[in-house]
Amino acid sequence: MDELRQFRLALVAWAAGGAEAGAAAAVARELADGGVRMIVLVEGSSDQVALEALATRYGRDLGAEGVAVVPLGGATSIGRFLDVCGPPALDLPLAGLCDIGEERHFRRHLERVGLGSGITRAELETLGFHVCIADLEDELIRAVGAEGVQQVIEAQGEMRPFHTFQGQPAQRERPVEHQLRRFMGTHSGRKALYAQALVAHLHLDRVPRPLERLLAHV
Repeated sequence: MDELRQFRLALVAWAAGGAEAGAAAAVARELADGGVRMIVLVEGSSDQVALEALATRYGRDLGAEGVAVVPLGGATSIGRFLDVCGPPALDLPLAGLCDIGEERHFRRHLERVGLGSGITRAELETLGFHVCIADLEDELIRAVGAEGVQQVIEAQGEMRPFHTFQGQPAQRERPVEHQLRRFMGTHSGRKALYAQALVAHLHLDRVPRPLERLLAHV
C-alpha cells in the first residue's frame, strides 16, 4: 500500500473518532511529515477520480506532488475532517470541492476552525474551495454536451440501460441533460466510472470552472 493511500485511510479513521482514532492520528501525523504538501477535501470518490484524472491529462501526478485528495463520504463530514486536517491538528494547507447544495456546510466549518468569517463565494475560492453547480455530474454534462455524454455511455456499453431508464414514467418528459445526470447516480460506482470517462472525453478548453480553478490552486 502506497503512503498516500495509507495517509488517506488513517485520516478517515482519525476523523471517525472511536477507539482507533489515537493510533490513526499518530499514523497520519507521521505520514504527513513524510511529504504531504496539501489536502484536498472532496465530497465523494467520483470527485476524487475526476480531479486526479484531469490532473493526469495536464501531465500532473498529484500524489507525486504531495497532494492528498480525500473523499469525505458526504459533505456533512467536512467538520470532522477540518478538525483533523486544519489548524486544530495537522494544520496543513487545504483546498476542496463541493456541490452548491452543500456549500453552507463548508462555509460554516471553515469559519469555525478559524479560516475566515462571513465567507463569501469569492473568499471560498481564495481559500481554495470551489463549488460545483449543481454538482460534479452537472458540470461535466454541460462541459461535454448531451451528445458527447451519450457517446461516452455508448462506449461503456450502457446505451440500452440508458434508453430503458429514459422510458421510465418519471423520466420521459425531462430534458436529456437531467436524464443523463440521474442515470449516473442509479448504480453504485457509476458516478465514479463516468467521472473518469467524461474527463477523458473532455476538451481541455471546456474544463468546468470549479475543477480548473481547483487544480490551478493546488
